[in-house]
Amino acid sequence: MNLFLVVILVILVGNYLIDLIVERLNVRYLKKDLPKEFEGYYDAEKYRKSQEYLIENTRFGIISDTVITPIIIAFILFGGFNMVDRFARDFNLGTIPTGLIFTGLFMLAFQVLLIPFSIYDTFIIEEKYGFNKTTPKTFILDILKTWSLVGIIGGIIFCVVLLLFEKTGTWAWFYCWSAIVILQILIAFVAPVVIMPLFNKFSPLEDGELKEEIKKYAKSQNFKMKGVFTMDASKRSTKSNAFFTGFGKFRRIVLFDTLIERHEVKELVSVLAHEIGHYKKRHIFKSILVSILTTGLMFYILSVFINNKELFAAFKMEKTSIYASLFFFGFLYAPVEQILSIFANMLSRKYEYEADTYAAKTYPHPQSMIAALKKLSVENLSNLTPHPLKVFLSYSHPPVLERIRAIKKRYPDSC
Repeated sequence: MNLFLVVILVILVGNYLIDLIVERLNVRYLKKDLPKEFEGYYDAEKYRKSQEYLIENTRFGIISDTVITPIIIAFILFGGFNMVDRFARDFNLGTIPTGLIFTGLFMLAFQVLLIPFSIYDTFIIEEKYGFNKTTPKTFILDILKTWSLVGIIGGIIFCVVLLLFEKTGTWAWFYCWSAIVILQILIAFVAPVVIMPLFNKFSPLEDGELKEEIKKYAKSQNFKMKGVFTMDASKRSTKSNAFFTGFGKFRRIVLFDTLIERHEVKELVSVLAHEIGHYKKRHIFKSILVSILTTGLMFYILSVFINNKELFAAFKMEKTSIYASLFFFGFLYAPVEQILSIFANMLSRKYEYEADTYAAKTYPHPQSMIAALKKLSVENLSNLTPHPLKVFLSYSHPPVLERIRAIKKRYPDSC
C-alpha cells in the first residue's frame, strides 16, 4: 500500500478522533454549580442555557465532521482528484489556468458542501439562543462577497506561488515566502479601509463621555490612532466584542455596537486599554513575526514534495503538476500546522494576560475590567469551565475565570 496514502488516512481519521475525544471531554467537564465569581451576573436559567448552547454546538460540530471526513476520504480512495484534473486539463489552457480551474473547483465544491451546515448553525442554533440577527439576504451576500474575495486574493497568491515554483528552481520556496509575506503586509494595510467595509459599516464614535474618556486615556499612553470606530455587528449577531486593526496612520480600535449598548464607560475604556496593551507590548509585531517564520517553514517543507510521484499515486493521479502538489501538500502539513497552532495559542494566551495587566495598571479600574469580562462571557454564553485539554489545543485566550483570578491576584486591593 502507498505509504503517503496510509499517512494521509491516519491524519484524517486521527484528527477526527482527537476532536471527538476532546469535545466529549469538554462537555463532560461542565460544572453544574455556578462559579462564585459570576454570582449576580448569571442567573440559574441563563447559566443552564449557556451549557445547553455548548452541548448543542459540540454535537453539531461532531455531526459536521462525521459527514465531511468520510466524503474527503472517499474522494481520495475513488480517484476523484484525478477526474477533476482530467477535466481541468481538457481545456488546454496552460499550467496556471489549469491550476486555477483544478483548485477553484475543489474550493467551490467544499464551500457549497459547507453551506447547509452554515445555514443550520446561523438560522437554527444561533436563532434558538437569541444570537442571530442575520437576514437571508445578508447571509447570501456574505457568501458571495467572501467567495469573490477568496477568488481574487487567493487566485493572485496561487498564481504567484505557482509561477515562482515553475521558474525559479531550487530557491523557489524562498521567493514564494518573500512574495507572500509582502502580500500579507499589504493586505493588512488595505483590509481595514477596503475589505472590512464590504461586510460591515464602520462609524466614528459619537461625541460624548465615552469618546472623551477614550481620548484622555489614549493621550495618557501616547497612543496615536486614526480613531475609535463602532461596527454594526448587530446586523448579524447580538454577540459583543472589540478588536484592534491596521498599522501606522490606519491604526484604529473597533468596538461592536452591541458592546457599547451593554457596558458602562469605565468597562469600555478597560476593554480598549486591553487592546492598546497588545500594541504597547508589541504583541501584534511578535505575532506577525511568528506568522512569517511559520510561513517560511511551510514553503520549505512544501518544496520537498513538489511533483512527488508517490504522493500523487496516493491520490490516484495520472499526471504530476505543481498546482496539484500545492493542494495535496495541505493534507500532509495538517499535523505540523496543528503543532504550530498549539504553540501559537500558548503565546497568544500569554499575551492576553499581559494585555490584561497593562490595562489594569494604566487604567486603574481593574474592577471595571473584571466586570467587562464577566458581562462579555454572559452575553456570549461562553463556557466558564472548559476542559484543560481543550484549552491547550485550541484556546487563543485563557478561560475567563483564569483571567479574572489573575487580575485579582495582581491587584487584590482594587478588586
